[in-house]
Amino acid sequence: MRLWIPLALLTLLAGCAKEPVTVPEMFQVKFTTSAGDIVVEAQRKWAPRGVDRFHELIGTGHFKESRFYRVVPGFIAQFGVHKDYETNRMWRQFFILDDPRVLSNTRGTLTYAQAGPTTRATEMFFNLRDNPLLDEQKFAPFARVIEGMDVVDRLYSGYGEMMPEGPIDAGKVEEAANAYLVPRFPKLDYIKKAEFVP
Repeated sequence: MRLWIPLALLTLLAGCAKEPVTVPEMFQVKFTTSAGDIVVEAQRKWAPRGVDRFHELIGTGHFKESRFYRVVPGFIAQFGVHKDYETNRMWRQFFILDDPRVLSNTRGTLTYAQAGPTTRATEMFFNLRDNPLLDEQKFAPFARVIEGMDVVDRLYSGYGEMMPEGPIDAGKVEEAANAYLVPRFPKLDYIKKAEFVP
């Protein structure tokens, strides 16, 4: 009898065999998106666990074709669900511990989405304005936009908030990823590639 192992898990296990990666104290990432380029700077002193996970996600190509599926003008632009739901399901099992908040959730900062303590995984959002309420709720920014905030501002927002206020079902985003989003919400902007800036 053959043992079936998901490709995503095999990829993760294969990655474990490599030499450990040392995450720089500071690095920059360029998101090439359907709306233009966005460059962010991440610093471990702002949120070390969050930055380490971000570095890992960039290194594995996690964000390729990831949709900006929740863009609420004057609030946030959220992304980070892997294009393939099986891979996304796997990552959802690997939460990272919380970081104490160092930065405030000001306009242009990048912060993980969360549903309570120790629930950060891969989903994150750009703050489109200063959001002090998120500071009170212990959302810890780990990076900030240094180029392309105008691109962030023009990400497609016509679908608005998720259910029940808007048409996008958050549960189906988690369960089916791009198989759900792409045919039903074709105007969503997306990440073509995300790479470290040399």
